[in-house]
Amino acid sequence: MMKNIDSISHVTGKSVYLDDIPVQKGTLYGAVFTSPVAHGKITYIDYTKAEELPGIERIFSYRDIPGRNQIGGIIEDETLFAESEVHYQGQPVLFVVAISENIARKALKLIDIRVEEYEAITDPREAKEKGLLLIPPRTFKIGNIADTWSRCEYIFEGKVDSGGQEHLYIETQGSYAYPVDNGSLRVHSSTQGATLVQKMIARVLNVPMHRIEIDVARLGGGFGGKEDQATPFACMVSLASYILQKPVKMALSRHDDMRMTGKRHPYSSDFKIGLSKDLKILAYKTTMYQNGGAASDLSPAIMERTLFHSTNAYFIPNTEVTVYSCKTNLPPNTAFRGFGAPQGMFVIESAIAKAACQLNISPRLIQEKNFLAEKDEFQYGQIAENVNIGKCYTLARESFDMVSLENEIQEFNTKNNYFKKGISIMPLCFGISFTKTPMNQARALVHIYQDGSIGVSTGAIEMGQAVNTKMIQVAAHVFSVDAEKIKIESTNTSRVANTSPTAASSGADLNGNALRIACTSLLGRLKETASKMLNCIPSEIEIIDDEVYKNKQKVGIRWEKLVETAFLDRVCLTENGHYATPVIHFDKTREKGHPFAYHVYGTAIISVTLDCIRGTYQVDDVKIVHDFGNSMNTIIDHGQVEGAVVQGIGWVTMEELAYDTSGKLLSNSLSAYKVPDIYSAPKNIEIKALETEGPELALLKSKAVGEPPFNYGIGAFFALQKAIKAFNPKYKIDFDAPLTPEKVLMRLYQK
Repeated sequence: MMKNIDSISHVTGKSVYLDDIPVQKGTLYGAVFTSPVAHGKITYIDYTKAEELPGIERIFSYRDIPGRNQIGGIIEDETLFAESEVHYQGQPVLFVVAISENIARKALKLIDIRVEEYEAITDPREAKEKGLLLIPPRTFKIGNIADTWSRCEYIFEGKVDSGGQEHLYIETQGSYAYPVDNGSLRVHSSTQGATLVQKMIARVLNVPMHRIEIDVARLGGGFGGKEDQATPFACMVSLASYILQKPVKMALSRHDDMRMTGKRHPYSSDFKIGLSKDLKILAYKTTMYQNGGAASDLSPAIMERTLFHSTNAYFIPNTEVTVYSCKTNLPPNTAFRGFGAPQGMFVIESAIAKAACQLNISPRLIQEKNFLAEKDEFQYGQIAENVNIGKCYTLARESFDMVSLENEIQEFNTKNNYFKKGISIMPLCFGISFTKTPMNQARALVHIYQDGSIGVSTGAIEMGQAVNTKMIQVAAHVFSVDAEKIKIESTNTSRVANTSPTAASSGADLNGNALRIACTSLLGRLKETASKMLNCIPSEIEIIDDEVYKNKQKVGIRWEKLVETAFLDRVCLTENGHYATPVIHFDKTREKGHPFAYHVYGTAIISVTLDCIRGTYQVDDVKIVHDFGNSMNTIIDHGQVEGAVVQGIGWVTMEELAYDTSGKLLSNSLSAYKVPDIYSAPKNIEIKALETEGPELALLKSKAVGEPPFNYGIGAFFALQKAIKAFNPKYKIDFDAPLTPEKVLMRLYQK
């Protein structure tokens, strides 16, 4: 099994990130002056003292933009620099450029700004009541919910709150731009969306996109936080570089990055669930309030995926799910691993937990009664095919002896007064594709050089998920050559244009299939060359392990000789492959369609131990059965599952974003915002692959793996709930994530 090609360079510090790129002589450095308040009118601003500081090159405002002061992608509602009003603390107002970063930052303190403050809205429910919406609400429906309630034996209602989450990528936001020939710019950006950055820079500068070249070698993490929010920082350095005709660089400090950028969307939701006497979910209604922040960013797409995943792995014949995307005075919230799906799944799992608690039964009795089956209809109209949730659940129950685990925990709780354990089951159904159909396309460019070596360019951006390794595997598989012959180039908009962002767990599927198409075309040409050399037909030719075979027999022609002959014969050894995911479509006017190429399924069993004196806890075991399809790289895929589930556990337990009522971020440093470390990670993570045939639309039948496993971590919340209930039977379960030790302690002694 091929290992991650970047592993050695990462651990030896040789991998080149944005801040490692050697700078040109005369490079200038930028710093951003931001709004000190969350909402208000700018009444006065003076930066003459800052301009007079030795070493200052220039200070840019919205007035210096030659094109449009607009960087909104889905909806054009976000300015690069504030004009007359500010809408969140940390909103860019000015861009200071100097001969050093220290001088630029020193100048920030010399800028005088006065703002007439307006009311700051930070709560999405309050925003909705005031009519502050980013877009109109959307609703998914199936069946007839109004007529179903009367047939329900049990009906339960409740409220659910899920918090935001800081991306905390190791490499902060940054960009480096410099002029090249013919009035063009080359921009190195730490972005997941190279084409989006290219498009927005062109808009701001009022130049054609072909004048802007974006180059991305790799990111030091993204998790969605660099899909859209890398854009303003690339635009700022590009604006300065274009006007000054000098290289300009900026890399944010950790504190500035946390303060200025959007997070995972907090949601506040209300649910109503109705069950039959035999625990079938007959009706489910929920209204969700998404905290979008001050501008749309990716909120419309994220709320859509929340709708798609609001019933998780269950078939519910009658549903009505509505999401409001609410405008608040926080930094525009953005993509994060799972892209709105975890928020939707958390609500349905909370509804099931509430019902189970009221009925005094295990939630799994409700879960297993309602799993999707073959040919069930999703609430968005797609018919479920190749449904593996039942298989995953059954294998998890049998392989990990689910019932015995529950009994052991019950016995432990009986014998221990001040330590209690809890266990939960977290099923998973996650759709794979961009839900905006036109984004499901990709291209790849392949060169075979005269010596037989191969260069590959795709639109996939490497950010720690080892997509480059999988691209090499694809080329090596199609050509049947040693992987050492293949080099992956940086992602560059001049080589591969019109890329979709590396997001939605689709980077490998889209770009890998485009690469497969390109390599297959080249392989066909090489087979024609070989057939001429051997006086046979191309169908008799194979290439296996760098050797040419005719009718399954070696003929003594190696790969290098074949390539050399093809070149001398003037055969084209360059190919561009284009891939567009077939069958998918979605009609927003009806909220029905077939938006996903396939679904990923799985089941996690999570157990915890709770210290009932201190309120602290340990995640003991995470036992997972996951539907990988035919995994093309089990080492990488298992690593993705492990990382995702720990990140998911962090979201529902310890990662607490805190803003005050004025919109100021309080959890603005690593002393105030905690992510899982080695001491809080699960003691044991066990992953078992479901043996199944992968779908044709997955890359080499290997299912996407980046985002789905994040949702397993949600189970930690419900395991902790059970542990609290075991200690304090008076605890009235509520659903307010993250369930931090402080919150746990309060619930342990709730009267």
